[in-house]
Amino acid sequence: MTDRDDSETLPTEAVLAFAPLHKRAFGVAVGFASGLILFLITVISVLRGPHPGFSLGLLRIYFAGYTVSWTGAVIGFGWGFLVGFVAAWFLAFCRNVILALSIFVIRARSELSATRDFLDHI
Repeated sequence: MTDRDDSETLPTEAVLAFAPLHKRAFGVAVGFASGLILFLITVISVLRGPHPGFSLGLLRIYFAGYTVSWTGAVIGFGWGFLVGFVAAWFLAFCRNVILALSIFVIRARSELSATRDFLDHI
């Protein structure tokens, strides 16, 4: 049996598809996006005034210090960043674990099937 590097036999696209996600970078990206969305929605709501049927004031139940105001928009950005970061970090962590376990099981099954008839040759 020869030692071979699996990355040489796989196309670059496959190597990138199965590469683990960087948890911190993914968390920062999603956290910034979710914080920015919450900030912009609050600013639009402040500029347009109260709109019937669309109440952002309920977010104060979940986010301490949040109000529909300019300071609330900044506080909302912070909370949005925190919640987005934690959710994305956990999602990347779960994806990496599931991917690693899947690759381990597939590789173990492949090696087992390759050596299944080992005793038949003795």
